[in-house]
Amino acid sequence: MESDAQAQLVTLSVDCGGGGIKSTLLDAGGFQISGVVRTPVPYPFSPEDMLQVITAQLDEIGGGTRPDFDRITLGMPGMIRRGVVVYTPHYIRRSGPHTRILPDLERAWTGQDMQAAVEARFDVPALILNDAEVAAAGIVSGRGIELVLTLGTGLGSAFLDNGQLAPHLEISHAPMRWGLVYDDVVGEHERIRLGDSAWSRRVLKAVESLWPVFRWDTLYIGGGNAARISDSVRARMPGANFVPNMAGMQGGVRAWSMVAREERTL
Repeated sequence: MESDAQAQLVTLSVDCGGGGIKSTLLDAGGFQISGVVRTPVPYPFSPEDMLQVITAQLDEIGGGTRPDFDRITLGMPGMIRRGVVVYTPHYIRRSGPHTRILPDLERAWTGQDMQAAVEARFDVPALILNDAEVAAAGIVSGRGIELVLTLGTGLGSAFLDNGQLAPHLEISHAPMRWGLVYDDVVGEHERIRLGDSAWSRRVLKAVESLWPVFRWDTLYIGGGNAARISDSVRARMPGANFVPNMAGMQGGVRAWSMVAREERTL
């Protein structure tokens, strides 16, 4: 049974992508109680830079003063384990996706305990997950085996069994074809190069290649580029559920109930 304190929790939900960072406040039901603030990622981008962006966004949400909130959910690209960044693909680069890796940034991000850093900066409990996993929290039914794929800068993914997140796998970095990984084949740079129609056919091939690996009960496709998938390709994916991009932020509340008990602090 939900306690009175839990029923009044306010969550700062932060969605960090390769191109921009968005923040909003959510009530205990996952509904927005503030506007959404978006900031382009200011490359080169360090962990401290991320904390500064979130601080500035909080000031904007609060009209110059920090608003009250009880916890933070932060979703970011890459592999995150128990709040620690194992690997993040974009923020280690000089000017963003597909640019040169800067060794100093790679060292700064790899092994960075973002949960500890966020909690120390904002003095509230924090949950740090892959951004597709936070999106999944706002989408899934919690029944059976569910796969969430997000299409944006690259390919994000989350895999769940009866509503519980499985350990994160970076499908985006798995080989797909022609010696390229999934990010190379269906990422934003290829959509721009090919156009939506040809890119949509690549998305279909990618989904078909994942079926023998996951054999999901339910498939969800979201992210900023999901809306760009052509009608002809959608017609060839009758079992897929297409979901709005805002799920990446709206899952900021439910995500707390979808991780293993030892990872939760509130």
